[in-house]
Amino acid sequence: MAQQAQNRFVWDATATLEALGAAQVSLWSWDPRQDSLRLTGSVRTLGLGPLAPECTSASLLALAMPRDRFVVEEMLRTQAPGTEISARVRLRGGEVCVWQGTWLEEGVRAAGVIVSEVQFAAAHLDPLTGLLDRKSFVSQAREQLQTPGSYDLVVADLDRLRRLNEALGHERADLVLAALGSRLSAAFPPGALLARVGEDEFAALAPAGEGDASERLRMALEQPLRVAGFDIYPTLSIGALKVEGGEDAPEATELLRRAELAVESAKGGGRGGAAAYGRAMETDGLSKLALEADLRGAIQRGEIVPFFQPVVRLSTGGISGFEALARWRHPRRGLVFPDEFLPLCNEMGLLAELGAHMLQASAKQLAAWKLAHRGATDLTCSVNLSTGEIDRPGLVQDVGRIIREAGLPSGAIKLEVTESDIMRDPDRAAVILGQLRAVGAGLALDDFGTGFSSLSYLSRLPFDTLKVDRYFVRTMTSNEGSAKIVRSVINLGGDLALEVVAEGVENAQVARQLQDLGCDYGQGFGYAPGLSAQEAEVYLNESYADGSAPVKARG
Repeated sequence: MAQQAQNRFVWDATATLEALGAAQVSLWSWDPRQDSLRLTGSVRTLGLGPLAPECTSASLLALAMPRDRFVVEEMLRTQAPGTEISARVRLRGGEVCVWQGTWLEEGVRAAGVIVSEVQFAAAHLDPLTGLLDRKSFVSQAREQLQTPGSYDLVVADLDRLRRLNEALGHERADLVLAALGSRLSAAFPPGALLARVGEDEFAALAPAGEGDASERLRMALEQPLRVAGFDIYPTLSIGALKVEGGEDAPEATELLRRAELAVESAKGGGRGGAAAYGRAMETDGLSKLALEADLRGAIQRGEIVPFFQPVVRLSTGGISGFEALARWRHPRRGLVFPDEFLPLCNEMGLLAELGAHMLQASAKQLAAWKLAHRGATDLTCSVNLSTGEIDRPGLVQDVGRIIREAGLPSGAIKLEVTESDIMRDPDRAAVILGQLRAVGAGLALDDFGTGFSSLSYLSRLPFDTLKVDRYFVRTMTSNEGSAKIVRSVINLGGDLALEVVAEGVENAQVARQLQDLGCDYGQGFGYAPGLSAQEAEVYLNESYADGSAPVKARG
């Protein structure tokens, strides 16, 4: 620091860097016009050393873990002045860091700070209860739900808090909330996420299978308290839902919204009620009707886009292609997964439009990759035909036109069809599938093993690929029945000269088991979840550079 005549101190550059280093904080500044990200401060401690002092957006994306690249992409996207930025990002070889900042001038510059999540989380605990606050709960729940498995999400609302405030005063009512927070911490095992997500609202996310989470929470919190000479008998309105973690887990903010919707339903039954979330509860501002209104123009606005999950050749580890998965980049709700909007598309008669859009966007992207990468000559992209789409008039003509316009070779675009679609009318399906093959489409039978009525039809249908349902793959190590089905499908594929793709590959061990059984290809969260086009480009570059696609050792 330099002392001025007025006996005031100003920070010089050296002192600033020393302070940032001591606090283990970095500063960042992003200029999209120059594609320039500048970093200073505690860059090595936070794993930012390879990027400092200046890098491009592509460098940051390449260093980010695959599942965080969409977050980085969104963080760097130009926003209106004053828009706040908050993102959790893990870089290769580093810990999870929180990037916070704001857009200073539209399209000109954004700037902020970077701090490790451990420090950030400590600063984002609820000061009254010591539990996570809402923002930290959502952030950590998002991370935890990336791990496959079943979870219970429970939200409890303390009944009559206003009356407690009036009777005891805010300070004494706060003592009640603090005591409830302590009880909640003691009620759940260490792996659970516990939070105060509202003034009178608590939340818990815990692995399923350890008893009824709602009952555990109620038993812990609905015990009498004595505060300021008053005996308090807390009652709770509880909302709950079951959650499946993994690559298709819904967004944490959406899950919390659903649980809170269940709380409101529970309150309708009187004090101390409980309710499990169901779709019939969707009556608030993000209701089914509101979602329908947003959905009507989403395809034309370019909000629904293909994400790409890698398909890997098990014998070499080389990337073979991608499966295109629909994702809705909703302007308010963030990334919306297909289980939320595909049923609505079906009800609204939008599946045909969505299917054509996904096919065209995927073919265009595949053509661009083939042009950009010498090693992508045999790269393929699979696109799902939605329920009933195989019977859509004009399907064959549309597929042929899109393949021709993209300049793709025969078989580069694979259409995935479900067993149920085939078995409605196998003879008609055989004709349409033959026509699709004739215009240059590859054909994959999706989710094989889940109910094909007659295997005799399989030899008569012009498929080139069988896809083993992810349930059987995920449970093959613990369930002998699943293991037998996987072996049978792989053997059947070999007998019929069909390629076999196993879905749901979660780790290297499963990949090796499938390879030993003679399976050709694998895809799943062990390699990568669905990636945005930019993330998939980075994944391709890394795979070609390394000679194989990365796979999790455990999962």
